[in-house]
Amino acid sequence: MFSLWFVKIMVISRNIFWLAFFASILAAWWWLYSISLSMNMDLLGRISMENSMSQMDMSKEKMSSMSSNGDIASIKIMNSDDNKNSGQAISENKQMLAIPEMPGNMAMDISMASFLPLAGMWAVMMAAMMLPTMVPTLRSYEDLMVSADGTHIGWLGLLLGYSLVWIVFAFVITAVQIGLLSFNVVDMMGKAKSLWVSAFLLVFAGAFQFTRAKEVCHGVCHSPMSYFMGHWRTGLIGGARMGISLGAYCVGCCWLFMVLGFAGGVMNFLWMGLATLMMVLEKLPQLGHFLVKPLGGILILSGLSVVAFTIT
Repeated sequence: MFSLWFVKIMVISRNIFWLAFFASILAAWWWLYSISLSMNMDLLGRISMENSMSQMDMSKEKMSSMSSNGDIASIKIMNSDDNKNSGQAISENKQMLAIPEMPGNMAMDISMASFLPLAGMWAVMMAAMMLPTMVPTLRSYEDLMVSADGTHIGWLGLLLGYSLVWIVFAFVITAVQIGLLSFNVVDMMGKAKSLWVSAFLLVFAGAFQFTRAKEVCHGVCHSPMSYFMGHWRTGLIGGARMGISLGAYCVGCCWLFMVLGFAGGVMNFLWMGLATLMMVLEKLPQLGHFLVKPLGGILILSGLSVVAFTIT
């Protein structure tokens, strides 16, 4: 009887862990979409002129209303005896009315140039894009729970260690983006200002798919079971240590997919979706090895196409 209840509790806890895992992924995507809307951007990371114009129209209406009120106040002031003082008051009134209201996307532009808000955005982006790629690894850990004394706490430690590595990477790529912005290589939205830069990133990312570094890192990410068999550790700390190690291999495997955000804009949902899809497909146990080099070829051809478009 006790063993039956224990099994039921284990099944329920497993389902809770997985539900929380997928809920965090959905929450990350929803947060990014909400940020995109607040910045008046479309799904391709471009500023929506329609929303910007509507905001400007609203600002003009407010300024017009304030101006009308100011005119009435000015008439009253002009009727006073002290013309000199009234003239000064009218001048100050007009100066106050002449200050334009900052549109929402301009306010967000300021935060896109600040380290901590931008790092937070990148960290959420890492969660949205990289957590789905960890499903095979977490499933492999579950398969070893009984035979290798794994626990749900160790499962959680594995996830935390993996996430920690990508959070560190989020801080690194934030520093890179701010550096590129300071040298005028990318715009405020993180998109390369020159098509030549975009073409270079695509070709470089494609060429990396054929390197030994990619092969080694992908081999570990693609076959987490082999890694567990040789580096197995138990408990929360043990799971976290394995998660950090696996996360480091994963960064080595996929970092250029993240850098490609500078080619199309870091808030481009088309890039985020395609990059996530490519990374998930690369980690599929039966399919991943056959996709690495073809994906590299596609990226190189895409970069050459941008070059051809730039020349013509």
